[in-house]
Amino acid sequence: MDFWKIFPEKEELLKWYEEHGDGQVRLVNAHMHTPYSFSAFTDIPQALNMAVNENVKVAGINDFYTTDGYNEWAIGCAERKIFPLFNIEYISLNSSDQAAGIKVNDPNNPGRTYLSGKGLSFPAILSGPYSFRLQSVLIESNRQVQQMCGKLNELLIIIKAGFQLDYDIIRSDMTKGMVRERHLAKALRMKINHHFVTASERKMFYKTIFGGKELKSDIGNNAAIENEIRSNLLKAGGAAFIPESPEAFLDMEMVCQMILKSGGIPTYPFLADDNNGYFTSFEAPKETVMEILRERNICSVEFITTRNSIGVLEEYAEFFNQNGFVVTFGSEHNTPAMEPIELFARNSTPLSPVLLEINYEGACITAAHQYLVATEGAGYVDCDGKPDQEKREYFKILGKALIEYITKN
Repeated sequence: MDFWKIFPEKEELLKWYEEHGDGQVRLVNAHMHTPYSFSAFTDIPQALNMAVNENVKVAGINDFYTTDGYNEWAIGCAERKIFPLFNIEYISLNSSDQAAGIKVNDPNNPGRTYLSGKGLSFPAILSGPYSFRLQSVLIESNRQVQQMCGKLNELLIIIKAGFQLDYDIIRSDMTKGMVRERHLAKALRMKINHHFVTASERKMFYKTIFGGKELKSDIGNNAAIENEIRSNLLKAGGAAFIPESPEAFLDMEMVCQMILKSGGIPTYPFLADDNNGYFTSFEAPKETVMEILRERNICSVEFITTRNSIGVLEEYAEFFNQNGFVVTFGSEHNTPAMEPIELFARNSTPLSPVLLEINYEGACITAAHQYLVATEGAGYVDCDGKPDQEKREYFKILGKALIEYITKN
């Protein structure tokens, strides 16, 4: 699909916006996973239909390691008058942070750093050694999950479960090629439901496979049960755990380069405050984080809003926005739990008007960036990741024009 042909030439588009733009702040969800990695959604149409029903006008696909869903996302968005953001997510490793024992945005593993790329080129581009390295990471990631599947089957034999998991069937029937540990948890939960009819039988089996630990979740809560399976069997200390190979991680600087080479904006996803109000050692105070991110040529940040209190969201988002960062919010939807597409803070707290405006502004800059990269070859950041701050207001206006045009035509 030549998505960008939907729009008129840039000058004509801006003139159209002067006449037809109404200044509304549109609802945005800039970070959603799809079945191309792992997702609460059955398919992309389900996600986008929910966005329509909840009046979300900008939607960002944000799968792990892959851009394979971009074309389907673009077509689906265009059909529903939604503006698409083309994003990606990587798990990287910063060796200096690891050596110093600094926990970044993975609360359990020092040095491990999740990074997103926002506003990648569409059609997607990544060639040469970067493409080869990404493929090797995908292969290694799948290999680790396949080994965990083997260990699960060994455990199922030991406890005389009467059934096995078939990795090839899981890959072909439940994924788009990338197999995550969440797929294993879902497959095991489905097998248990099929093999044991009553709730008491299922509870007894979970107790057996969990080594004597009772199932904590309600027997009808599939998402919670799958999380317990992961926690008890597939995480460190679990009977089917396989540690990740160093080959499964990319160096953080390489990830930033891959994002830039793909036409995108390197973006730091904040964990921010947990349920107890704690931050990782990297993420507080915010002034220090800002300086480190600038040193690493990262000018964009994002928040998964349901993780955080409304107060911390406002404090951090306003701070980074006022200091020239692109700020966006999302929901992830990369667990079995189905949540709204419209964004809320922790405990279903509505986002304030200030947060909605910050999110929309960030989406507008990202939209303009990916449009200009596609049509003119250069966007908001240069080849080193440095933002064009002097034209920030221009990017906001162009992005608003793009979003308004697709929603009204």
